[in-house]
Amino acid sequence: MDNMTTSRDGTSLAYEMRGRGPTVILVSGAMSTGATMAPLAERLADRCTAVVYDRRGRGESGDTTPYEVAREVEDLAALVEAVGGEAALFGVSSGGALVLHAAASGLPVRRAAVYEVPFADTLAGGAEQQAAYTENLDRALADGRRGDAVELFLRLTGLGEQMIQGARQSPMWAGMEAVAPSLAYDNAVMGDGLLPRDLLAAIPVPVLAVAGGASPEWMRTAGRAVAETVPQGTYRVLEGQTHMVEPGVLGPVLADFVIG
Repeated sequence: MDNMTTSRDGTSLAYEMRGRGPTVILVSGAMSTGATMAPLAERLADRCTAVVYDRRGRGESGDTTPYEVAREVEDLAALVEAVGGEAALFGVSSGGALVLHAAASGLPVRRAAVYEVPFADTLAGGAEQQAAYTENLDRALADGRRGDAVELFLRLTGLGEQMIQGARQSPMWAGMEAVAPSLAYDNAVMGDGLLPRDLLAAIPVPVLAVAGGASPEWMRTAGRAVAETVPQGTYRVLEGQTHMVEPGVLGPVLADFVIG
């Protein structure tokens, strides 16, 4: 990352900017760093100033304990100030939940967009699954079992056991274990896993909720619920896309929204 700024609690945050036009900060989801958002930033750069950053506890950014969701909102406040004092926000998956928290907090955010925040209201057993995941994740991290924590997350996403065991043997596993403690951060941002209706109702700016047409129906239902609950919401489905959305498909839609 080319640039550094400092959050309110002293945590250093690494970020990069590219492109020209209205500014949008891209927020990654679980097990991801700013590099994960770089391909999308490239797709936005001809119409927007795209900012990618490493969330606290990942990549080149620092970390400060104890963790609270409010500290990550402060991180975004520091970034907004560093890149000009006003910005749009975009977040994918649990990074989208963080964007919604930030948009409701009164930050100088023009617009907020999210892609498939996994609120599980309509998923059978979703709340119970989230509670069990939280308990097991907290225990694994407290015991220092980072690999087990990663496995828990991969199972939560629906990855099969054979693929999980294959991932354990792959070169990428060490990097996944390195960011495993941040799984607790994304889990805290998601709360009980259900739609935070009061939070969404407090968001004063336009919100775009996007889902993939090839994703599970409950994901699309969650996106529609976000758009219907915020005061100024729009819902969009990208046909043929899954949770691993293609930057070339998402980029033009996000740029149109950011530019307004």
